Amino acid sequence: MSEIASAQAAPLYQVDAYCRRFPATVTAAMGEAVQLDRSAFYPGGGGQPHDRGTVTDGARTWSLTGARSAGGELGVPKPATWSAEAGPPRPWYELDSEAPPVGTEVECEVDWERRYALMRTHTALHILCAVIWRDHGAKVTGANMEPLRGRMDFEFEHLSGEFVREVEEAVNREVEAARPTRVDFLAREDADRDPDLIRSKVSLLPPSIRVVRVVGIDGLDLQADGGTHVADTSEVGRIALPSYKSKGRINKRIELTLDPE
Repeated sequence: MSEIASAQAAPLYQVDAYCRRFPATVTAAMGEAVQLDRSAFYPGGGGQPHDRGTVTDGARTWSLTGARSAGGELGVPKPATWSAEAGPPRPWYELDSEAPPVGTEVECEVDWERRYALMRTHTALHILCAVIWRDHGAKVTGANMEPLRGRMDFEFEHLSGEFVREVEEAVNREVEAARPTRVDFLAREDADRDPDLIRSKVSLLPPSIRVVRVVGIDGLDLQADGGTHVADTSEVGRIALPSYKSKGRINKRIELTLDPE
């Protein structure tokens, strides 16, 4: 499968995380929700919350308040697979009032302060995951994030304050290294040949996904991932690991925070 074709079919948020404004056309409307022919709004998933932003037709402006994947509660069937040519199913974006009709040309803008904070946080969690995997071989059992704050659960039996401080020093060395990030697209059968692409205890990739997006951090990490990330690790800023807790006999949680810019 051509990586170029996969990138062309992918939504804007998967190929250009820094896209803040973009034109689009409404392709479906239902109540207060729309689908767009192109979108830089991240619809949520993989622990990363959906974007917020605005949609305007020049005379009226809507606030984007939520997002749902195709096949969600709005009742639109989800295709079982997607090809490099057709791309993935389009998400539904929820607005704050009655949606514009199909065919409306709109200008869209991402709430950049929030998005960039989430990009920094998501990359920080990848750094944490990569360092734990590289140095200790522990898999992820859960994760979640909000702007400038996140948590990651690992398959550890024991965790101590001294250990967490050592990890904190290690992740910040990777921040200071300013390692570039990159995005690639792989056919599912190619991705399945590399078990290290899935760092979670249980794979979250359903069999229906036939094109796998992979996010890499040069010299450090390579994982299947659908979210948005900064261009290199220096943009993350200093990572703090202020607390940890036990979530079970072999399940330990590490909390992560970032400073505002």
